[in-house]
Amino acid sequence: MTPPVITGDPVMSPVMSIGQAPGVHEAKVMRPFGWTAGKTLFRWFEAIGLEETLFRQRVYMSAVCRCFPGKNPQGGDRVPSADEVAACSRWLQAEIQILQPQLIILVGKLAINQFLAAKKLEDVVGKRHAVLLDGRATDLIPLPHPSGASTWPRMEPGKTLLQDALALIAAHPAWRSLLDAESG
Repeated sequence: MTPPVITGDPVMSPVMSIGQAPGVHEAKVMRPFGWTAGKTLFRWFEAIGLEETLFRQRVYMSAVCRCFPGKNPQGGDRVPSADEVAACSRWLQAEIQILQPQLIILVGKLAINQFLAAKKLEDVVGKRHAVLLDGRATDLIPLPHPSGASTWPRMEPGKTLLQDALALIAAHPAWRSLLDAESG
């Protein structure tokens, strides 16, 4: 994997997002989802009440891996290997222990598969998954990856399941508390 390490701002929040790994361009801006996929992701979140700046201020942004994994010879970014995921896993586990989030938004298959056994996105996206993490009840709401390379969120059933997932996030008490902070 290629440094630098890319992390979100240290935000104490009841909501945490977990992505796959930074892309090649995130090192230019030194923040997760700081490039093309981020534009799509933040449009999704703006539609349910938090534009990018507020999202970054109110949601703890994490990733399965913290450095760019490199390019895939067939195109796109390389998916981190099991060894690379394992090498970064202690950071993610520590963040979850410290934050004790009520809601974790899982962005993309790699993040989803760290917590849920999912062969296909349609098996998990559009649903709330109640789990115990470190003995605490936590809700997981998976989203597809917002990469332009993925057509899944732009065609059925992905288009509807994405909207279902965003509605679940919007209705979640932890998300609502972030919006209440804005108005209060």
